[in-house]
Amino acid sequence: MTPEPDGRSMRERMLAGDLYLADDPELAELGLRAMDLVDAFNTSPARDPRNRRRLLAELLGEIGEDTEIRPPLRVDYGRHIRIGARSFANFGLIALDVAPITIGDDVQIGTNVQLLTPTHPIDPDLRRAKWEAAEPIAIGDNVWLGSGTIVLAGVTIGENTVVGAGSVVTRDLPANVVAVGNPARVIRTIEPDTA
Repeated sequence: MTPEPDGRSMRERMLAGDLYLADDPELAELGLRAMDLVDAFNTSPARDPRNRRRLLAELLGEIGEDTEIRPPLRVDYGRHIRIGARSFANFGLIALDVAPITIGDDVQIGTNVQLLTPTHPIDPDLRRAKWEAAEPIAIGDNVWLGSGTIVLAGVTIGENTVVGAGSVVTRDLPANVVAVGNPARVIRTIEPDTA
């Protein structure tokens, strides 16, 4: 059974977190725009940081002061990604922003991290008909995502949390913890520095 038409565009459905069709012409054009900017960013000279910053500012919804992303970068749309100040993403970030991705200030993102907002229906008929949806991801201030971390749709990670390399984050993580594994589990609390 397919979703009933309700007068909203596929983009409006997508942004509301409802089922939508990704091959909609408006969404396809937005995706092509993002791919053009990503290609330009990924092939930009390392010695031209001003141009790289300009491209990121055009691609992303927001990028904070002194934030750096090292290519290659991959996104769906870019415009649904907001990154705070002084954050750093190392080589190979994949941020599929069908739903909003919010990254706080002072976040450290290791190599080959994946932030994945898309979801697909369990119902095989809906999936065959190419319906999909998405849930937002939120990364708090001063989080460190180790290399190869995968963060799945709908996850919020609290401030100061460290996620070990290769972990798969399937549900929310509180602030001030270390989490590792697949699925990621909290293994200890981070005590504030009392010195």
